[in-house]
This record gives sequence, structure tokens and C-alpha cells, in this order.
Amino acid sequence: MQPSLRKRRQIPQTTRSERPLVYEKLSDAILVKRAKDGDKRALEALCERHAAKVERLAGHLLADPEDARDAAQESLAKLCVRIGQFRGESQFSTWLHRLVVNTCRDVAARQRVRRCEPLHEDERVADDADPAREADLAELRSELNAGLAGISSDQAKVVVLKDALDFSFAEIAEAVDMPVGTAKCYAHRARAGLRTRLKRDVA
Repeated sequence: MQPSLRKRRQIPQTTRSERPLVYEKLSDAILVKRAKDGDKRALEALCERHAAKVERLAGHLLADPEDARDAAQESLAKLCVRIGQFRGESQFSTWLHRLVVNTCRDVAARQRVRRCEPLHEDERVADDADPAREADLAELRSELNAGLAGISSDQAKVVVLKDALDFSFAEIAEAVDMPVGTAKCYAHRARAGLRTRLKRDVA
């Protein structure tokens, strides 16, 4: 008896390259490469993967929850715009951490300026306001601004991040791209310079 000459039915198989990508399972490196090549889904996957970390870091760096939310959203927006600038010389998470730290610094600076600006549309004095105390605070702010203007910009930047924004020296080093030891040295010099200038002004 001869074997049947009927052709076996071929079962279509999906090759590996034809299978739909599961973006959630791709590594950061692959997602970054695809995002830089214009893959919007890869960029969305990166944002979704790191959104919680970005929010936690912003919440740690900024005391005001609303400022932290603004900074987190701004950081993710910058990620989408600046992904092409990531050169891969460090881990993506390190690059993103630096981006968030810088964004938090910018948000804090904007809020500090905004709080110092007078409200031209409503300059009524509150019932519980202390004019003498307000005058002292205004004079102190003026003296501090003058003192910061009298030291080097790098020293001023470090001392503001450390003493005004409560950054750690590790976070400062990351934000301004300098060694931790240098940041500590700048903070020490800046404080000494400010003390000298403030004493001189008082005298």
C-alpha cells in the first residue's frame, strides 16, 4: 500500500519579527532607542514606567505637594522633548534623575520669586499683619540678595540649593554637575562670605 500523496496542511506560523511588541517588557535601553527613532509608543511606555519614580523624587525635593506635582509633570514633558539629547553615556535612570532635580530647582526658584513679588491688584494689609515684622523680613531679603550677588555664582547656587531648598550635597552635585566635595567647599565659602557681608552691612 502506497502512502497517501495528499499534502500536509501547513499551519501558518508568526515569525518573531511579526509578533506584536509588548512595550512594557522592553528594557529602558530598547525603549530609548525606539523613542529616539520616533516610536511614540516607546516614549509613552518610558513615561508610564518612570512616572511614579518621578513623582516620588519631586515630592522628596519639594515640600509643597502642588509644586511637586507641577515639577513631575514638567519633568515628563521635558523627557518627551529632550529624549533625543540622551547620549547613553550614563544609565537612563541617572539622566532622568538629573532632569527631575533640575526641574525641581527651577520650579522652586519660580515659586520663590513669585512669593516675593508684590500683589499689585490687592495691597490691603491683613488684620493680623505686623508691619514691623514685614519690614524686617523685607530688609533681610534685600540684604541676602545683595550678599548672594557679592559671591561667585557657583557658590550662590550651592548655598541656595542647600539652605533654601534643603537639597542634600549628593543632590546638589547631581543638579549642578560637580563633585560632592566641591559642593561642600562652595557651601562653606558662601556661608562665610555671607556672614562677612552681613556683619559689614550691620556695622
